[in-house]
Amino acid sequence: MDRTAITYRYELRRALAGGVLEAAGTLFLLLIAVRWFRAGSLAKALVAGGASFGYLIAPWVVSRVEALKWPVARGASRLAAAGAITFLVMALFPYLPVYVAGSIVGLTSVSAAIPLLTQIYQENYPERERGARFGRTMMLRIGAAALFSDLAGRALSGHIERFRWLLVIFAGASAFAAFCLARCPSRALVASGGTHPFHALRYARHDRVFRQTLISWMFLGTATLMMGPLRVEYLANPRYGLKWKGELLTAGTVALLTGVIPNLARLIFNPLWGWLFDAMNFFVLRITLNIGFMLGMISFFATGSVAGLVVGAVLFGISNAGADVAWSLWVTKFAPPDRVADYMSVHTFFTGVRGVLAPVLGFYLVAGHTPATLGWVSAGLILVASLFLVPEIRFGKGARRAAALVEEVSD
Repeated sequence: MDRTAITYRYELRRALAGGVLEAAGTLFLLLIAVRWFRAGSLAKALVAGGASFGYLIAPWVVSRVEALKWPVARGASRLAAAGAITFLVMALFPYLPVYVAGSIVGLTSVSAAIPLLTQIYQENYPERERGARFGRTMMLRIGAAALFSDLAGRALSGHIERFRWLLVIFAGASAFAAFCLARCPSRALVASGGTHPFHALRYARHDRVFRQTLISWMFLGTATLMMGPLRVEYLANPRYGLKWKGELLTAGTVALLTGVIPNLARLIFNPLWGWLFDAMNFFVLRITLNIGFMLGMISFFATGSVAGLVVGAVLFGISNAGADVAWSLWVTKFAPPDRVADYMSVHTFFTGVRGVLAPVLGFYLVAGHTPATLGWVSAGLILVASLFLVPEIRFGKGARRAAALVEEVSD
């Protein structure tokens, strides 16, 4: 069996665990912090931004894997194993400081591995079908996230004390992910010549299109990462008085609006976006997705109706289906093959910067402003992000146009 077939087989299996861990990071860890621990704003922001710490250290992780001469899949597998141990510790010691620290470490173990995974896709998936194969594995991940969100939301409704069993399930999902990653074929990273653990950041300085795209993503990501946790806060916190049939929303209803409905929309539209990623100008694709996110923000936070919540959840899911592919694979269109992990580590590093700051900013601002106001502010930030990309449309096919730059930087 060739490298592509082996990788694809284990990625399909890992997608099931990935769906469970995605539900943990986007919904349940924060829901538990709000409903069980009654956490304050800072604690909630740290839980919500847990994955962002992994993005921040991604360049360091890539440099360590390179220095150790490990195959990249081994590095990713060991990170997942560390996450499994962390979630077990959280289940055994259910105290707020342990819970917050464990959430950060557990989600970091998932997000810090992303540049290594992108390098695996670069090595093992042919370019002409990379988006489609990634999209099909994402379908399983999305389906698992939707199903798990529904089942776990029902289990916690009226019984939030069951959250410790949820943490055990998260540990099992991380362990299974480690097993799958250990069996993916991969090679050691090609030495980049840099000794500083964050040496990959130089590519943002020397590559103008890469730099411009990162700036655009900073505006977009600040908006989405600020408002993402506030979806759970907005629905779960009695302060906002949201009701369904005259009663405050249950954990199951919160899971429906933030986990089930968006993930069903992602599931339906993911194959389309995977195909479009392979066939379409990247910057036109990204601007289209931005418009979807912008309309979803306005509908979810600014309409003040159940219908608006549902429409916003659907639009978020549709846009996120394309963002899954675009965020994870876009550097493969522009970076030289041997530098994909480096480019991706820079991308994830800046994702981490905004991911740490944006939830704190969101929870700080929502204390003095309505969610509707923040929804409009976020829509404005996304519009600015889209305008940054308009001049870059002519570079949308990528075609490894950065290779000469990398050689120049290396020299």
